[in-house]
Amino acid sequence: MKTKAVRMYGADDLRLEEFELPEIKDDEILVKVISDSICMSTYKLVKQGKKHKRAPQNIDTNPIIVGHEFAGEIVKVGKKWQNEFKAGEKFAQQPALNYKGSLASPGYSYEFFGGACTYCIIPPEVMELGCLLHYDGESFFEASLGEPMSCIIGGYHANYHTNKRNYNHEMGTKKGGDILIMGGCGPMGLGAVSYGLYTPNTPKRIVVTEVSDDRINRAREVISEEMAAAKGIELIYANTAKMADPVKELKDITGGKGYDDVFVYVPVPQVAEMADELLAFDGCMNFFAGPTDNQFKAKINLYNVHYTSTHILGTTGGNTDDLVEAIDLAAKKEIEPAVMVTHVGGIDSIADATLNLPSIPGGKKLTYTQINMPLTAIDDFEELGKNDPLFAKLAESCKNHKGLWNAEAEKILLSHFE
Repeated sequence: MKTKAVRMYGADDLRLEEFELPEIKDDEILVKVISDSICMSTYKLVKQGKKHKRAPQNIDTNPIIVGHEFAGEIVKVGKKWQNEFKAGEKFAQQPALNYKGSLASPGYSYEFFGGACTYCIIPPEVMELGCLLHYDGESFFEASLGEPMSCIIGGYHANYHTNKRNYNHEMGTKKGGDILIMGGCGPMGLGAVSYGLYTPNTPKRIVVTEVSDDRINRAREVISEEMAAAKGIELIYANTAKMADPVKELKDITGGKGYDDVFVYVPVPQVAEMADELLAFDGCMNFFAGPTDNQFKAKINLYNVHYTSTHILGTTGGNTDDLVEAIDLAAKKEIEPAVMVTHVGGIDSIADATLNLPSIPGGKKLTYTQINMPLTAIDDFEELGKNDPLFAKLAESCKNHKGLWNAEAEKILLSHFE
């Protein structure tokens, strides 16, 4: 079977190509990819090429398919898995395999397994690890966004708190506490806000910082203070660029106590240092933002580590349980992954969007790999709709869903290209 895929041959070398897939083996599964959202991790991979720790050294002759946030339909099942999976059913998948100590992952390491394609082959280790998931949600894009949401959920679960009675760590964010999400109006930050309003460890307050009023205003449109108040949580958006003394003003919001859980969503030393200053007693800082510089450093107050029990960790990725939770909550409308999405495109837009990801404004770039369509901002749908009936329909659908991409819009798009 032929597939069309975006493949990486080296640093900054992405090519959209059509080629023949081999016939699947008895322990493999052939799938049709429908949606694939673009991750900043893929940009980092493409910038590093062979230097990336997950990239094979022979990509110049055996290129890999990029993309790891994908979902679709099962086409053909090898004999080994026919009692567990059926052709025609939807799937989601967990890319963090960690198979027998290997760093190999879809979108980084496999010649025939990745998300930026029309069809791909899922190797046996994915099923052996339970990383190919049955999915019965309404939309494909929410399954694609299950992967980044699982990373966010993993961060919430990985935070911990201590006590002076014993050495047991209480896992998760502090129930009834104060959460600070720094740089939180980007796609992943908004996902973190969405989950923060759901988490069983219900916080008293969530404060979200940014340095742009435009980004804050967009965040308010999709997750308003009123929405949070309806759940009994105080939500505050704060522009630290307008504060004379950000540390004091942010701490004043808590009555001077500081924050029990701080998530850092931008890899900026000054932000990490500010986060450290804002920790409450037994406060936990999660450095979530992955820097590209392997010498990235920031000053940390070790006096507070010793005397006030502050602690720091970093999380990247989520496990399979986190992914199951993410897609289940999305299907139940408990969380809204769509808050992350600002652009939609086809398979022909993936290479250019990936190579230029940091310079494209907005949040998540969601692509549908069975179609060709320029990467288009949701905010531009209405103007484009004046001359294009498709965008007129998409604009109306998004308008009816708080300006967000949604299952109805997905159906409109896919049926148009059918």
